[in-house]
Amino acid sequence: MDNNFRITEVNSGASFACSAGQSVLQAMEQQHLHCVPVGCRGGGCGLCKVQVVSGDYDCGRMSNRHVPEQARAQGVALACRLFPRSDLHIERPPRPETTDIRAH
Repeated sequence: MDNNFRITEVNSGASFACSAGQSVLQAMEQQHLHCVPVGCRGGGCGLCKVQVVSGDYDCGRMSNRHVPEQARAQGVALACRLFPRSDLHIERPPRPETTDIRAH
């Protein structure tokens, strides 16, 4: 039985199908979408960090440096290690503001 789930990135409104057993990042890339930044694809760089707003999911191994236990408990995950068990609504966390410091 092959289950397909609908993944929606709430900020952009983009949505795509993801098969059971497939990571959210793999499904997004297969469909040539760019909802989430892509890095190492192995759970170590943290670039594909998302907040799961709703839905059921499992997570594979992720770097504690990028997703500590407290964040995991609040629905933060890396898209490369995020495996849906239902339709998901995800959002990219806001990127930290960078300060432009220039010597004059």
